[in-house]
Amino acid sequence: MGHIDAVIFDWGGTLTRWHDVDFHAESLALAQAVVDVDHPVEVSQARLHAANQAVWGRSRDHQQSATIADLFTEAGLPHDPDLLQAYYDFWVPHTETDADVRPLWESLRADGVKVGVLSNTIWPRAWHEGFFERDGVLDLVDGAVYTSEVPWTKPSHHAFEAAMAAVGATDPARCVYVGDRLFDDVWGAQNAGLRAIHVPHSVIPPEQVGHTEGTPDAVVHRLLDVLGVVRGWA
Repeated sequence: MGHIDAVIFDWGGTLTRWHDVDFHAESLALAQAVVDVDHPVEVSQARLHAANQAVWGRSRDHQQSATIADLFTEAGLPHDPDLLQAYYDFWVPHTETDADVRPLWESLRADGVKVGVLSNTIWPRAWHEGFFERDGVLDLVDGAVYTSEVPWTKPSHHAFEAAMAAVGATDPARCVYVGDRLFDDVWGAQNAGLRAIHVPHSVIPPEQVGHTEGTPDAVVHRLLDVLGVVRGWA
């Protein structure tokens, strides 16, 4: 595989199957971590929902990253990180790794191709690595960038460059990105010089659709088909 150095993957909706999410319920789960007793749960929920939209709006429009703590700061609510269990539990059913991931990653690495992950996320690295470890694939990740740890989000070229660096790749023309979003993943990757494979599994919420849609270099309807595409390009 002399012509493809790395394949880097989006996480939610790509390595996991897309699930519709009740964002009001998500905000209610977040509100369980608020420690300001002067705010009823319903008020905290509404403020956190608005804060979530604001934070992801900055990601969409300005490629500005954020953390869970930033949500509470945006909402003007103090919180206890040790009380985030309800929020974590809310998301667990949406985190199951696709069954194709392990055989795909094993085959790519056997071909000498590095495997990377680049996820727009407010969650800490430990959560993502915990889900990968639970599902038996963490050992196959050569490098990962979670945007909660860097200043940028996709589709900023800086995010893709950071992901390439994480797997030890230097030439974007020899790298491939796989994702479910035509703005963040396809347009973003191509703008950074990578080839892009689209996995059209997801119904993107209107407020998360960006200003541009890229035309993917390839489309696959199951993850294992990425292997044939990459081998064809190599």
